[in-house]
Amino acid sequence: MTDLLIHSMAEFSSLIMPCLDKAKASSIAEIGSEFGGMSRVLADHCAAKGGTLTCIDPEPADGFREWAAGLAHVDHRALPSLDALPDCEAVDAWFVDGDHNYYTVFNELAAIAAVQRQAGKPLLAFLHDVSWPCARRDFYYAPERIPAGRRHPHSNDAGVRLESGAAQPQRGLRGMGHFAVALEAGGERNGVLTAVEDFLKEADSDERPLYYVHVPAVLGLGIVFDAGAEWSTELAEFLLPYHANPLIARLEENRLRNYLEVIDWQDRSASQ
Repeated sequence: MTDLLIHSMAEFSSLIMPCLDKAKASSIAEIGSEFGGMSRVLADHCAAKGGTLTCIDPEPADGFREWAAGLAHVDHRALPSLDALPDCEAVDAWFVDGDHNYYTVFNELAAIAAVQRQAGKPLLAFLHDVSWPCARRDFYYAPERIPAGRRHPHSNDAGVRLESGAAQPQRGLRGMGHFAVALEAGGERNGVLTAVEDFLKEADSDERPLYYVHVPAVLGLGIVFDAGAEWSTELAEFLLPYHANPLIARLEENRLRNYLEVIDWQDRSASQ
């Protein structure tokens, strides 16, 4: 079923690459490589700019380790993000597309902001899955890595639908053994977008204000960057037409409804 769903961060390349050029980004760090689709795009960019790419992923897809090892400018760190970040240096841009839950994303952003602040470098972070289904609902690739008190009740078998806050057994979008979903959507400390919003509330200040852009397509792209960076105005003007664009959001909703209909059709066929 996942083969039918366009879900890679690489789908945003036509937006992301101009942003990297405007920010003069040559050194990049990526959390969550999975199949390496975005990693390869970023590696090519870094090579062209004479920079480096750091990929943080404890369990990437088959072949990724060999690919990374074959490139001198790519450094693969096979650790969970929150274990790897304390030893990371500041870079020009960060990509956050790892475990899609509040605890992980909030702490990733906090650690990244601290690294950038200590080095005196502006923050530029691209985050995936800030829209449905992860916006207000935690997904867990490795629930055991989340402290028990910060982990919502979850299921490896239940699925989610656009119109329902409660996960439903063997229905809708579900992990099929690859991830677990929180049984309920909404509430405090639940979901990727909630993590981003809470981070912005804590990190934003008059001394270092932050901008946030939300592109409501392909499960949602969020972009957080320092308003005081020399390139921030140019970046904001470029991204403004895409921010919270209602037409883009409507097309994404239609795409997801069609995909969920296909899942329902497959489920009905399998039960006959």
